[in-house]
Amino acid sequence: MIEAKEDEELMEAALESLEQAIESKDGAAALAVLKTIDWEDQRWVVSQLSEDELGVLVGILGAEDAAKLLSHLAEAQAVEILEELDSADAAEVLAFLPLEMSSNLLRELHEEDAEEILAVIADEEDRSELERKMAYPEGCAGSLMHGGAVTFPVAATVGEVLADLGEHAEDYSDRDVQYLYVVEKDERLVGVLRLRDLVLSVRAKPVRDLMIPDPLTVRDTMELEELAEIFQQKKYFGLPVVDEAGILLGVLPRDAVRREAAEEQADMFLQASGIVNGEEIRSMPLMERCWKRLAWLGPNIGLNLVAASVIAANESTLREVIALAVFLPIVSDMSGCSGNQAVAVSIRELTLGILRPTDYLRVILKEGAVGMINGFVLGCVLGSIAALWKGNLVLGLVVAAALMMNTILSVLLGGLVPLFLKRMKVDPALASGPILTTCTDMCGFFLVLTFASAMLSHLVGV
Repeated sequence: MIEAKEDEELMEAALESLEQAIESKDGAAALAVLKTIDWEDQRWVVSQLSEDELGVLVGILGAEDAAKLLSHLAEAQAVEILEELDSADAAEVLAFLPLEMSSNLLRELHEEDAEEILAVIADEEDRSELERKMAYPEGCAGSLMHGGAVTFPVAATVGEVLADLGEHAEDYSDRDVQYLYVVEKDERLVGVLRLRDLVLSVRAKPVRDLMIPDPLTVRDTMELEELAEIFQQKKYFGLPVVDEAGILLGVLPRDAVRREAAEEQADMFLQASGIVNGEEIRSMPLMERCWKRLAWLGPNIGLNLVAASVIAANESTLREVIALAVFLPIVSDMSGCSGNQAVAVSIRELTLGILRPTDYLRVILKEGAVGMINGFVLGCVLGSIAALWKGNLVLGLVVAAALMMNTILSVLLGGLVPLFLKRMKVDPALASGPILTTCTDMCGFFLVLTFASAMLSHLVGV
């Protein structure tokens, strides 16, 4: 407890010192403060600054140190800072970031802002590399790969390769080299060299005789799901990325796929929770945050009105059997929970490639069995409670039957809706929740009130 309090005091002191440095526009002092705290704490400190303070901070740090700061921040924070800079300053900062990070940040900016920044990048080669990287869909191998694969011609000898590695050791150390690649004159990949084999071989030996021919590669257009599956099966540090003609384009590190998969899971969680227009952090403008939430909440009003209309249509039954008001939300909520479990399993299996959007029959058989058993158990429990509470067996049977049937329906819907949405090219994580909630609420209300209406003579006064 004491340590936590001390850490909090240190962070408050760091924030105060940084604000003073910003106010006096002292870049050296600001940099010194940032160096005293780790990257997680830097995220917190930056989140406490105003937009104006952030703009001044980047200006006084200079492009290189500002780039280092951005590399430690959450992507949403880095994008927020870039949006506050003019195009020339933003381009200068991005020049000090790795190509992969620069392209990701540009992808998250508004299209007009990204185009303006690209237009002022002076180095034509850097600009074309960024444009090529951004042309790939987010999450595919081309967007995740690292450039600068270390290549050698197929005619080279072991001695020539080792000499080149020694001469350019500093450059290669920055690239985190794990493998060396052997290419033809047209840069077509033909083999891979392991460093251990290279060092322990005769210097005059041609690399053609030493290389592993026809290595495992991934296409630049391969999507994240396939990439994650490959790295799950193969424990490589990275894989070469090639185009349709087999030309080596770069290297895809395992860590890049792992990070992207984690980010996709986080995005799915946000979307399932109702944040549908990109990531939200509380330092964003108020109206932007409101819009991100209203985009989800607004349509839900209409969906809830549809479910409520079932109650309105059976108002007379509800007036006669007031006890039903207690069990209506329980039936719909329990069924919704069961349906959400089925949604989660379907989305997970789709992500892993275990399930295809056309596997409707398999889902119906598997989820139907689970729904019948769980529905029977839950129905018996809640029906027994209803019967004992009101001393009316018919009420218990009505509640039990409604919950059982709605549970079966909800798990079937929960299992099938993600498949249908995936086939229609709609994100299952985004749309499955509202559809399932509306259907289970509507069907739950309908089943309880319909069964109660049929048995009304045995329930009046309950």
